[in-house]
Amino acid sequence: MKFTYTDDAFETEFEYGKLVVSGNEEKGFRPFQLMVSSIAVCSGSVLRKVLEKQRMSVKDIQVEADVKRDPERANRLTHIMLHYVIHGENLTESKVEKAVHLASKNCPMAQTVADSVEITETFEIK
Repeated sequence: MKFTYTDDAFETEFEYGKLVVSGNEEKGFRPFQLMVSSIAVCSGSVLRKVLEKQRMSVKDIQVEADVKRDPERANRLTHIMLHYVIHGENLTESKVEKAVHLASKNCPMAQTVADSVEITETFEIK
């Protein structure tokens, strides 16, 4: 990846399109937003795969992410709370709970920050 600084933001091109990253929300995505998004989407994707492998019928998964940051330590991320809203049929609390636990251990993005950012996960079945 190659990032070029232009107009108070860094830009890069990917096969899918251009990504603009900036500390200024008016110019592009903020770095912490991308990090949280990567963790949330990776976790949700792995969870969906686990549920499907366990033959659970999943129609939709939404991931809500809430973040805590420490202003005393360069505003670093300290805690990411992920809440999955899972729509499907014949989903049971116990099976989904096991799937969430298994998925969290297999998400590469979450595991990358596991020693420095606390990640908690909750879910609800709809």
